[in-house]
Amino acid sequence: MKKLINDPNQVVDEALDGMAAAHADLITVHRNPNFITRKAAVKSGKVALISGGGSGHEPMHGGFVGLGMLDAACPGAVFTSPTPDQMYEATKAINHGGGAVHIVKNYTGDVLNFEMAADLAKADGIEVESVIIDDDVAVKDSTWTAGRRGVGTTVLAEKICGGAAEAGASLAQVADLCRKVNANGRSMGMALSACTVPHAGKPSFTLAEDEMEIGIGIHGEPGRHRVKLESADKIAEMLMEPILSDLPFSSGDNVLLFVNGMGGTPAIELYIVYRKAQEIAAKHGLKVVRNLVGSYITSLEMAGTSITLLKLDDDMVRHWDAPVHAPSLRWGV
Repeated sequence: MKKLINDPNQVVDEALDGMAAAHADLITVHRNPNFITRKAAVKSGKVALISGGGSGHEPMHGGFVGLGMLDAACPGAVFTSPTPDQMYEATKAINHGGGAVHIVKNYTGDVLNFEMAADLAKADGIEVESVIIDDDVAVKDSTWTAGRRGVGTTVLAEKICGGAAEAGASLAQVADLCRKVNANGRSMGMALSACTVPHAGKPSFTLAEDEMEIGIGIHGEPGRHRVKLESADKIAEMLMEPILSDLPFSSGDNVLLFVNGMGGTPAIELYIVYRKAQEIAAKHGLKVVRNLVGSYITSLEMAGTSITLLKLDDDMVRHWDAPVHAPSLRWGV
């Protein structure tokens, strides 16, 4: 294992120290339990957005804490759900009187722990709505989660709902919008190579030099197919087809096209994939009116990409365009 680490047991803590130092103007890192909150001023009564999950998917979620996006994020150990006390303390810390929306990726540990945290917060009188993101078309069930996994649409939901909350939407309105984003988002990913979890010290799976895994999850969960390596254009087709056939995208729909890197893929390759994915969308009559290209939901150093397609309405576009100022996403300010 060759990594820029000091001690496998200190990876998350030392990374949080680094985030706190690098973005001291934007975030506060809390300890015992670990969670991150925004520093930007908040209007009384604003709905708070909280998300979280295992570390190793940076910049999600801590990189999205800030004006116009998340109010708090809870980082678990690498590829391990954060604990209920992290989510509970984060919810209390960023309660502005408008209630909180928990944005939860559909992994069993995340779902159960966020449920427990919501119950604790409600007992304190804090209104909480929980929305589960389950946009991965690659699987219906896996050994890691019940039902579809939450992947790329999570990033889009956090930005769009963050814009709505900042604009003064109510708790019910933000939660409904989050459910609508999830219902209209579809994703699928692939891997060219595995990642190595620091504690494990070895790759999470093996792929031959001429193989790739289609439909991979963000923790190295098995995909749909292990097949021979194809060109970037062919890979884009293999990811776009199941996305387009899963949701009834119709000719003339406005969409957001998100091409994401899994952590070990350079931007030049992501743009090659984007080029083909946009071409495929256009052939289906879809209008790509917004996009995002880069590594935003990763799997340590895994090489590969995922594609997310989100059917947009005017509200979603407005809140996507709204100002955001977080460590890993910024525009309009």
